[in-house]
Amino acid sequence: MRNRLVPYLFVSPAMILLLAFGILPIGVAAVISTTNMNISAFASWSNVDFVGLDNYATLFADKDFWQALGNTGFFAVIGVPSIVVVSLVVALLLNRGQGRFFRALRSFYFIPAITAIVAVALVWGYLYNTQFGLFNYLLSLVGVEPVQWLSDPWLSKFSVALVAIWRGTGLNIIIFLAALQGVPKEYLEAASLDGAGGLRQTWSITIPLLRFAIFFVSVTTTISWLQFFDEPFVLTDGGPLGATTSASIFLYKEGFRLNQFGYASAGSIVLFAIIAIITIVQLRLRRADDEY
Repeated sequence: MRNRLVPYLFVSPAMILLLAFGILPIGVAAVISTTNMNISAFASWSNVDFVGLDNYATLFADKDFWQALGNTGFFAVIGVPSIVVVSLVVALLLNRGQGRFFRALRSFYFIPAITAIVAVALVWGYLYNTQFGLFNYLLSLVGVEPVQWLSDPWLSKFSVALVAIWRGTGLNIIIFLAALQGVPKEYLEAASLDGAGGLRQTWSITIPLLRFAIFFVSVTTTISWLQFFDEPFVLTDGGPLGATTSASIFLYKEGFRLNQFGYASAGSIVLFAIIAIITIVQLRLRRADDEY
């Protein structure tokens, strides 16, 4: 019995943290979403009334919410494949190199992942600046008029997504590099003896053996982009005209700027359900692929 309890003892701190900061808040948000809770509730709980599903009905009729969901879907469609492909390609290139230079290069790629988002936004804000930004300066050298990188409703989506892609590749590169260490060299040597070149070895041997790492990165990156918040918040605050307002920014503004905690909680439950459904679909597809 003692041996059976030891593993549970080791995982108990993580389970307690997950319960306290993961599962329990979801339950609290679900309860709050059925009320009209706002800032006045902190003065007197008698101001809180049960409204049932009214918040959800209002939410589904809110054009701004649907715009935010559409923006989130756009960011996910642009960002997830880009990060997975770029991270995998860079990891494959770095894995082929040896020596101090390539070890330093790995650290260089990881720096954006650990850099404060405010510092990142400050630097990229100067790069995107319409009047004296580096990008517009380079374009002016070839006679191109200044581009409104963060002021144009359509272009701002790609500008914000580019920053997030650049910032999000570092961690995934490390994951792919770790997975590449587990690829048996015997397979590659056997393929080389059969006349397969480096590109053929990568496509037919290395990438298939990385399918679990690719799946893990795809799932975690999808979840991250469906909760997209940092980059559009600090670069554009959701503008212009709501073009970069993600679902998370919409919920933040409703809850902490407009003080509509019940309404924002309803939105958070809907977003949680969307993320859960997409994740379950990905897991089922992965399982079906394994069975096949």
